[in-house]
Amino acid sequence: MIILKKILPHPLNESGFNISTEIWNKDLSFEKGKKYLVIAPSGKGKSTLLHCIYGIRKDFEGTILFNNKCIKKYESDELAEVRQNKLSIVFQDLRLFEQLTAKENILLKNKLQNHKTLKQINEMAQKLGVSDLLKKTCGTLSFGQRQRIAIIRALCQPFDFLLLDEPFSHLDEVNIKAATQLIKKECEDQGSSLILVSLGDDYFFDYSDKIIL
Repeated sequence: MIILKKILPHPLNESGFNISTEIWNKDLSFEKGKKYLVIAPSGKGKSTLLHCIYGIRKDFEGTILFNNKCIKKYESDELAEVRQNKLSIVFQDLRLFEQLTAKENILLKNKLQNHKTLKQINEMAQKLGVSDLLKKTCGTLSFGQRQRIAIIRALCQPFDFLLLDEPFSHLDEVNIKAATQLIKKECEDQGSSLILVSLGDDYFFDYSDKIIL
């Protein structure tokens, strides 16, 4: 479980924040096995929220508990283990290594736990229509193509929570449906949860809760 206790990022605290929010400066929990949609306009802290949960931002007031331990108190090796086994993420800016091929980017993640076989990775690539792109360097791919590679990479590890930061912004409806089906299956197979942040689109998930940021 992820528990937020009166979280308020310093930049929002300094500039003022929307008092009608259901997250900032409130108590909230995300339970394993459920699907959550977090909705907010641009600039309201969607990425900041996920970065705080993932432990790469600590400039906030309040407490985030992961497995009953404050995320700020995890040692670097403990946090690395959490990110390899418990938390997976698709960043809004994707954070792929552009000089490496798409397949090399995926395998860098997969080799940490050998979570997927090469056959399974190739099957995911086929479902998302990027099989013919695996040998190309990520720097030569369009943003939508890279989004699909980043989604595959995020699914190549065990996780209790999958964090999705506007992961379909450059995909058409056909590719969004294919990606959501792939994500749904992986979450169901692992009994895991997803937290998706969005400008307002529901995409094609059945959510346990929709939250206004």
